Amino acid sequence: MLSELQEKLDYVNAYRENRLKAAQEILENPALFSELVSICFTPSDKNNHKACWILEFVSYEELLWLQPHLDYFCSNLKFLKEESSLRPIAKVVQLLVKSHYKKDENKIFLSEENLQDCIEASFDWLINDVKVATKAYSIRTLFILGNHYDWIHPELKVIIDKDFGDHSAAYKAVAKEVLKKIK
Repeated sequence: MLSELQEKLDYVNAYRENRLKAAQEILENPALFSELVSICFTPSDKNNHKACWILEFVSYEELLWLQPHLDYFCSNLKFLKEESSLRPIAKVVQLLVKSHYKKDENKIFLSEENLQDCIEASFDWLINDVKVATKAYSIRTLFILGNHYDWIHPELKVIIDKDFGDHSAAYKAVAKEVLKKIK
């Protein structure tokens, strides 16, 4: 028998309005959040990518809800392979890393192991054959992390320089923006 969340996910489609409506239902029913995170990292679930879409929108509003799930979230990043799951999760990783380094009491705390998982996943997405939006989020995430790990910026620069000619205008725009900040 399908859970309440699974039934809701069956009706979600790619339209932004539809995804926002589903995210609003989660925001109004926080008890569904743990299951949502779990579905995000169950690639065999037919609604896996839809859960990732919704998690992205929920994270814009309630990123702190992820705090108790961070070990699970970060350690499972490497298992995501489907394009439509990667892009929203790469964005959530960027939000988490940005929040972690904020000077604010309402920030996310990522453990060293969480940070290493985010670094590994971001580099994997950057060097593997994934769509440009995932790569763009990864570049920005790695730039932020490189401000705290001195080895990341040189590695990031090498990868961007090597791949620059092979990518779209969108990739090149993000790459130029970040390279300018690194130098």
